[in-house]
Amino acid sequence: MNVTLSVIKADIGSVGGHIRPSAKLLEAVRETVSEGGKRFLIDAYIGFTGDDVAILMSHRGRVGDARVHKLAWDAFLAGTEVAKAQGLYGAGQDLLKDSFSGNVKGMGPAVAEMEVEERPNEPFLLFAADKTDPGAYNLPCYLAFADPMVSSGLILSPKVGKGFTFRIMDVAHTEGDRVIDLSAPEDLYDIAALLRDQERFVVESIRSRATGEIAVSVSTTRLHNIAGKYTGKDDPVMLVRTQGNFPATGEVLAPFTIGHFVAGFMRGSHHGALMPVPRNTGTSFFDGPPIVSCLAFSVKNGKFTEPADAFDHPYWEYVRTRVSAKSEELRRQGFFGPAMLPYSELEYGGIVDRLKGMESRFRTGKEKETAGA
Repeated sequence: MNVTLSVIKADIGSVGGHIRPSAKLLEAVRETVSEGGKRFLIDAYIGFTGDDVAILMSHRGRVGDARVHKLAWDAFLAGTEVAKAQGLYGAGQDLLKDSFSGNVKGMGPAVAEMEVEERPNEPFLLFAADKTDPGAYNLPCYLAFADPMVSSGLILSPKVGKGFTFRIMDVAHTEGDRVIDLSAPEDLYDIAALLRDQERFVVESIRSRATGEIAVSVSTTRLHNIAGKYTGKDDPVMLVRTQGNFPATGEVLAPFTIGHFVAGFMRGSHHGALMPVPRNTGTSFFDGPPIVSCLAFSVKNGKFTEPADAFDHPYWEYVRTRVSAKSEELRRQGFFGPAMLPYSELEYGGIVDRLKGMESRFRTGKEKETAGA
């Protein structure tokens, strides 16, 4: 049986700045999804990571189904009205268009979807990140789907060992989706060459070479590409199928122990170590840190089990302590060097105006000699 999994996420308002959505806001989103989805949704789950609300839905429609996207848009509008009534910060922040046009892609919310033919047992993971951008998933995807040092199934499982095809998007190309398909292990070095630049090249999807089935779907929205200015970090979501023809759940989770450095933190303009957190965790330090949650589900006939919180385990407490130390050490460097994002990522912020204001005050060598004469 075919079922489509859709997760749509947006920041539509937060308590006390960029911390977490209010209980009333979440209730408005839940009620809208519950009422509006009765005719076409099979199941739904609503949660939050940091100040972002994520709506996970299962349905019989195709990827990009207008009813599903419209429902999420309406739910976010309902939540935005509550945010405005409560005086929450950033009410409707990620809703960058005035009216729905058939699909929320390009309208602000982050979207990850996959149509799957259900296996007898169908486990999958929902990752939701806050205070970072889609490139935050590049390294975990590379390690889980292309590196046998992390994903032992690549050498132990015949089907997993046939490798995976990565579809990688150039998110700096704003005229349309510019993608390339590269397969591991043959194109491993090419994959690495692109994914290392996580602000420009990001994993959009991954497919099994053994079966052609989709394994991963990542939201690739860049908010500043839509708005033409900085409006908040992109806060990506990712769906990952596990077990059987795909890496095991533990192999997908393992790379997140690294706490790798990603874009994010205050005003989305710094680097910080990505911290794995339990579900419904808010942000706290320096408008961060960059965080990621992971909920594990099984789905049968489109119905979800209750989620298992993959990062709510004593082991991850150790990881969080170590990741905190990494971010704290880099934050001590303030705005200098790699602690802050490169100019290409800051070009939508106020620092551009500051630099432009100084342009006329620069002098070349000959101008300096004339001024001194």
